[in-house]
Amino acid sequence: MLRDELAGMRYEAKGVRRGEGMNGGAHWQGAAEQVKDMTLLVYIKLLLTAFFWGGTFIAGRIVAQSVGPYSASFLRFAVASVFLIFFAWRAEGKLPAVKKNLIIPVILLGLTGVFAYNIFFFKGLKIIGAGRAALIVANNPVFITLLSAFFFKERLSIVKMAGVGVSVTGAIVVISRGNLLDMLNGGLGWGELYIFCCVLSWVSFSLIGKSVMSELTPIVAVTYSSVIGALFLFVPAYCEGITSGLANYSVSEWMGIAYLGIFGTVLGFVWYYEGIKKIGPSRAGLFINFVPVSAVFLAFFILREPVTISLLIGTILVSAGVYLTNSGLPGYRGKI
Repeated sequence: MLRDELAGMRYEAKGVRRGEGMNGGAHWQGAAEQVKDMTLLVYIKLLLTAFFWGGTFIAGRIVAQSVGPYSASFLRFAVASVFLIFFAWRAEGKLPAVKKNLIIPVILLGLTGVFAYNIFFFKGLKIIGAGRAALIVANNPVFITLLSAFFFKERLSIVKMAGVGVSVTGAIVVISRGNLLDMLNGGLGWGELYIFCCVLSWVSFSLIGKSVMSELTPIVAVTYSSVIGALFLFVPAYCEGITSGLANYSVSEWMGIAYLGIFGTVLGFVWYYEGIKKIGPSRAGLFINFVPVSAVFLAFFILREPVTISLLIGTILVSAGVYLTNSGLPGYRGKI
């Protein structure tokens, strides 16, 4: 669409040069303003997406206190699946069938990016603060870069290596609360381990997705993974007592689940990929850097979590490291 707009602008510019005078100039100015407004809207949506994804840690922290991890995960993706099917159908005209050679990889997408990731996500957020969890998860692109270099022989530039080092240092500062010796002596808690398992789950999802998304569009792949993940989550959620617990959830817990499903998953995904199509993956990917910052900011104002020196230093280091790593990582995809 943007290419067509620009082509139209070039055509109108030729009309001005041929003597169409004030009328042609007005058309040129109107088209330029339209493209400018459209680009500004894309940037606003990408910034909101970063806040939505940062907010998932706050919503997850609230929900995790009373709702079981399997029930919370199932409800999040049951809600998300309904809306994703709608958007996928609207974008593709139908929901394309999965080829035989993609059935196992697509199932693995659901098991890694939805089933495993969200169980660890809610288990971790029941124990540790939203801001700290967000800064650990923010290292996703760093580990994707490292493993892509190992498995797919992607070039690891000096800038990427520097980004990896800076980001990992920031994560260590956050996890250890600034006391590395304490972490080495067994001070690492279950909450941090669960959240680190989130990173491993998402990295697995991303690496599997490299092959799947070469044949399926991103929205179709994520829709299938969301539906499959929700189906796998239903049985453990039922065993956890979801049917009897539904009536006992508070308004804030239902709001948190709705936020996670609609804003944190569906709108965030749709707007992020809309941004990639309009301004390219490199520029759209830069907004990922705002996710940990927004999470720490929102955790402070909504959950009253303290911003310690180690958390502040970790935020700066992780954001800088992700920026350096992501600036050379084509087509980096954000989290569900």
